[in-house]
Amino acid sequence: MKTVTHILIFLLVSNIVFGQQESTIPKLYVNEDVTTHFILSEPITYVDISVQDVKGDQPEPNILRIRPIKLKEAQEKYKGIVSIVCQSYLVQYELVYTSSSKATKYIRIKSEDGVGLINSEITVSTPEMKAFCLKSLNKKPTYHSVKSTNSKMVISLNNLYTVGDYFFIDVTFKNHTKIKYDIDQIRFKIEDKRKVKRTNYQEVELQEVYKLYDIKEFKSKHRNVFVFKKFTFPDQKVFTIEIAENQISGRRVKLDIDYSDILNADTL
Repeated sequence: MKTVTHILIFLLVSNIVFGQQESTIPKLYVNEDVTTHFILSEPITYVDISVQDVKGDQPEPNILRIRPIKLKEAQEKYKGIVSIVCQSYLVQYELVYTSSSKATKYIRIKSEDGVGLINSEITVSTPEMKAFCLKSLNKKPTYHSVKSTNSKMVISLNNLYTVGDYFFIDVTFKNHTKIKYDIDQIRFKIEDKRKVKRTNYQEVELQEVYKLYDIKEFKSKHRNVFVFKKFTFPDQKVFTIEIAENQISGRRVKLDIDYSDILNADTL
């Protein structure tokens, strides 16, 4: 499926370049002494640089940096196209060589700056996920009895939402001590409700596709929203959230969420 998607993206990029090459693509000025950074509002899924004299890489999922590697003899004729495909849009810029003082150091790009794409694999883009997470934080908790306590630490489920093909799980971590909590890891699993013989015990670890806040510590309270691709599991299993402290004898607490609670997920 991804191969087909990449082929479609390539064809789309080629058609847009052919149709717009005359004058509609905005110019971007580059120089071998200046690294130009593209800062996009979504993670980048595909990049095409049409000239070999410009090299690029991605230091972050939503950042592309490029730089020419040598001078052109006819600088006024130095032209190339950089095409950047994100989750929901595509942007293109014509690269033009200039002096270092006039070269573009960075450019911020929003979805409205590009051409919209239809990507069947992505039903909710990253900016939309963030907006839905913030919307969840403005809602009052509805799961008042789904909580767990250990070592004066509490995890409580606030809300559970479904949007497109994703679950939004809103939880609060509370620290009822005066000792700052240093987060080692937060793990998510689907595991058996009852631990029987170890040879029969099964668990599946899940990885969130997005989280609203990425913090390493908190003092008394931390509320966060984690986003997952939709999943299902049988009644004899539970979805668990476990937070562990960054210490050898660290505080650890785990919350079990029944499938019946998952089924009661509301829409945002």
